[in-house]
Amino acid sequence: MDEEYDVVVCGTGLTECILSGLLSVEGKKVLHLDKNGYYGGESASLSLEQLFEKYQRGEIPKDLGASREYNVDLIPKLLMAAGKITRILRKTGVSKYNLEFTQLDGSFVWIKGKLHKVPCTPKEVLSSSLMGMFEKRRCGKFFSWMDDYDQEKPETHKPNGDATQISAKNVLAKYSLEPQTIDFIGHAVALYTNDDFLEQPSSELVKKCKLYHDSLNMFGSSPYIYPVYGLGDLPQAFARLCAVHGGTFMLNTPVDKVVNDDNGHVTGIQSGENVIKAKMIIADPTYFPDKCKKVGQVARCICLLDHMVPGLPKESKDAASAQIILPQKELKRKNDVFIVVLSYVHRVVPKGHYLALVSTAVETENPEKELEQGLALLGPIKQKFLTVSDVFEPIEDGAKDGIYISKSYDSLTHFESAADDMLDIYQRVTGNPLDWEKVNPSGDADEQ
Repeated sequence: MDEEYDVVVCGTGLTECILSGLLSVEGKKVLHLDKNGYYGGESASLSLEQLFEKYQRGEIPKDLGASREYNVDLIPKLLMAAGKITRILRKTGVSKYNLEFTQLDGSFVWIKGKLHKVPCTPKEVLSSSLMGMFEKRRCGKFFSWMDDYDQEKPETHKPNGDATQISAKNVLAKYSLEPQTIDFIGHAVALYTNDDFLEQPSSELVKKCKLYHDSLNMFGSSPYIYPVYGLGDLPQAFARLCAVHGGTFMLNTPVDKVVNDDNGHVTGIQSGENVIKAKMIIADPTYFPDKCKKVGQVARCICLLDHMVPGLPKESKDAASAQIILPQKELKRKNDVFIVVLSYVHRVVPKGHYLALVSTAVETENPEKELEQGLALLGPIKQKFLTVSDVFEPIEDGAKDGIYISKSYDSLTHFESAADDMLDIYQRVTGNPLDWEKVNPSGDADEQ
């Protein structure tokens, strides 16, 4: 191959597909390849037959229904309705590529052995069973301050002052909030996985709470949305965007060797007998393990159910889907445990069946036991499939050799951290942050 590409993208996970789509829209000549024969990488969705084959389970029980009606995500993730991935979907027009989304019925937190709907607005706080009346008033005051806060308008900083100059711990202390209230604000609303946020500037807590609140306001009952038929369609939609703008795709194409110049900067790759010229490479960690460091592990358990999760609050008794957060303090752990429950509404299982996905950051030598409490909340489980995955981060930023590597997906049930990684790679590759005003190739009006 004599052609030279501006960028070769290795791997068709969601991060890589978004980047190839964005870069092709900007006029970059993109070659996108995958060593596998299918799209999606870790972001793929599997049929029931593929799931049983992957985990070597043998014959599929007949009571599970038709294989083709299953779309099971390997990496369970939700989209925040007002989050970065959703904004990119709107700005690029990718949602027109046969993508359809539906919301989750609710977000819940496990406190003192019971499931509670996560309150995020002053009105929800007042109706919550999670707190007593006086605590509700105190918490309502915090959310009211947070809603009004604008970093550029000092008059909104009162009574707590500039949020960039005061820690989250000190701001929350001003409202005399109880420890379990701080837990649900930090873990179920701001979606932190541990308590390190308490020592960080409260401006970060405000941003994360506002994201949850803004996402909640878009639909009313939950801040989360999910693609019908599973996450696997998302990478393919961005792949189509890339192809429409001139990108080239090659599956079953391994990277056998990286070609460098005398200064160690990449000039291309070799796959089989073909040498492909390229100015830079973007890849997931599996392509360059020697350029990555292991920073942890994630335990994920896919569970097939014939019932909705028991124990939801009575106002949510008709829910067909949910996100559930088990805060680390409740479990005497360092990290939270997360549960996503999906159903036929999302076209990931047949009618009468449910799909639950339980995950956490691994802390011990017995990952399955770490998921034990989350699994217990599900009730009887018909089938479960456990995976323990290493989490990798690149050792260098790519500036020296022109190889830009994404991070592994974490244990969180949403894509915000993956979006931050993708936007960081984009800025390192292009030299500029993503310009939200120029992303949309269709010429539609910019979002407000």
